Amino acid sequence: MTSSTTDFLTTARRVIRREAEALGMLADSLDGAFSAAVEMILRAEGRVIVSGMGKSGHVARKIAATLASTGTPAQFVHPAEASHGDLGMVMKGDVALVLSNSGETPELADIIAHTRRFDIPLIGVAGRAESTLLRQSDVALLLPDAPEACETGIVPTTSTTMTLALGDALAVALMEHRAFTPDQFRVFHPGGKLGARLSRVRDLMHADAPLISHDAPMSEALLIMSAKGFGVVGVTDAEGYLQGIITDGDLRRHMAGLLDLSAGDVMTAAPRTIGPEALAEKAVRIMNDRKITCLFVVDPEGSQSVTGLLHIHDCLRAGIA
Repeated sequence: MTSSTTDFLTTARRVIRREAEALGMLADSLDGAFSAAVEMILRAEGRVIVSGMGKSGHVARKIAATLASTGTPAQFVHPAEASHGDLGMVMKGDVALVLSNSGETPELADIIAHTRRFDIPLIGVAGRAESTLLRQSDVALLLPDAPEACETGIVPTTSTTMTLALGDALAVALMEHRAFTPDQFRVFHPGGKLGARLSRVRDLMHADAPLISHDAPMSEALLIMSAKGFGVVGVTDAEGYLQGIITDGDLRRHMAGLLDLSAGDVMTAAPRTIGPEALAEKAVRIMNDRKITCLFVVDPEGSQSVTGLLHIHDCLRAGIA
């Protein structure tokens, strides 16, 4: 390892440790003002308008996105654009969440004045208790006096990390209070890997599951297995409830005199099943753990009333692995 590499690692570890220490200070500093901010947002009939300039603006965009995706309607408004017409986006019923480490960012003046003029609740986040932003705010969230991670102390690093974490804390507190569910989360995340992971078994399963009566001859079972192409057939009792399954492995174990046997003779009893409302990711985990390729879907979960079949290939095509 060269000396320059060592220096790089030393710097990286110093930065991360400083920011971690600052986050600990932030957690310890939270008080009733944080609870008041959450309650203010919960009372709002409109949206949370998040604003900030420069690096605080980038953090504000992320906070607005996190709030919106977890059940709290939110929108980022750029403070400079607000001064040129976008103040019309900030309306009575909204709550403004304004970020500024110094609390004196000049571009924020108009949006702060707008909230005061129209009685729009204002939550301010800043690092100076006597700053204009916090003095004007209905709820003031003061960041701890933690040094920036750079040696010059001028680059927004620790301060923006604390602000981002505070925004996450607000979003999660609101989310948990509202009992925000994975289903609701999926509504806002229909695309990509996250949307796939939140798919339900019912979204991916085949409703026409291959089934055969337990007293049916194996010749019939083989025809159904070949026709459906899943490599498995479910065996039902006289009432039509799932009693067992026949897989390729069961066929190999009963090769001698196979066609003289019934489905009930060959099946593996009490197969692993899953409910239609279970997450597809859970189904994949079960199949991987059991080293199997499909699960019969029963409704309700725990019963033996078959409603479908889920194959591992269906999950892979949906992006769940």
